[in-house]
Amino acid sequence: MNGHARLADIAAQAGVSEATVSRVLNGKPGVSAGTRQAVMAALDLMGYERPPRLRQRSNGLIGLVTPELDNPIFPAFAQAIEKALTQHGYTPVLCTQLPGGAPEDEFTELLVDRGVSGIVFVSGLHADTTARMDRYTRLTDRGLPIVLVDGYSEHIDAPFISPDDRLAARLAVQHLVDLGHERVGLALGPRRFVPVIRKIEGYKQAMAHLLGATDVDDLISHSLFSVEGGQAAAAQLLARGCTGIVCASDLMALGAIRACRQMGLAVPGDVSVVGFDDSPLIAFTDPPLTTVRKPIGAMASAAVQTLLEEINGAPAKHVELIFQPELVVRGSTGSGPLVNR
Repeated sequence: MNGHARLADIAAQAGVSEATVSRVLNGKPGVSAGTRQAVMAALDLMGYERPPRLRQRSNGLIGLVTPELDNPIFPAFAQAIEKALTQHGYTPVLCTQLPGGAPEDEFTELLVDRGVSGIVFVSGLHADTTARMDRYTRLTDRGLPIVLVDGYSEHIDAPFISPDDRLAARLAVQHLVDLGHERVGLALGPRRFVPVIRKIEGYKQAMAHLLGATDVDDLISHSLFSVEGGQAAAAQLLARGCTGIVCASDLMALGAIRACRQMGLAVPGDVSVVGFDDSPLIAFTDPPLTTVRKPIGAMASAAVQTLLEEINGAPAKHVELIFQPELVVRGSTGSGPLVNR
């Protein structure tokens, strides 16, 4: 393909003139950062290599430590954080923990050895109330900027980014009660995690406030944050007469739907199920899942913004930024039982 045709294609894709594309490719001044970014994105999307002179020198490496990528919420978080870092000229280094693989501490050591400018931890040991927090205080003591997503500890002098887990549980319970459900169960992961503790608090507040139900411990079932975990937790709750089930993750909700079907119950005809996260593709399940959306985009932007402020010399603050979740109603919830219980 000749050079002119290529310029025209890139210009059309980027929504700029050929002259502007030419200026960017030749490294000439007089082009705004936004326009330059649009031309670069067009090059990348169309599969052209960037000219060597335009291969940006990185401002530095940033570590990103996430749990397994089986749950689609974690790749979604990683992608949002990586995109924001790249826009600011940093190179993300993704470390994923696998069961039986390298633990978080090993990744942290590796990243520190590589001279990273900072680290973002997503759903790490900072969310586990039984874990030791000195692994983080050692980092902050040596002045390494860190940001912790989805978890909280008063012992770490660093910024935390969280969804409002209490509100998430209240929104889900409110939705089911509005539909006429009174036996509303809660399916969650292990009780040692901060988001689990907070969801239980929100659930209990909503059950007491909306239904006057104060003794609801037998309607709370702990398992693993997985499809199998959701299935096991839901089976217990169904045996206890629940017609509505609030789950602490979308994967658990898929397991809950499976448990209903195994017992010959229809979703949402007999049992209503609510997830949490609004992970990618969850709108396309059968039935499409009603869920509480975690504001990933806003949380990822805040995590990167906060980390970059620290890297640029702002003192680390022990602060928690809390983001509002939002109920997304789809097809897995419907009217509660109309007969007298």
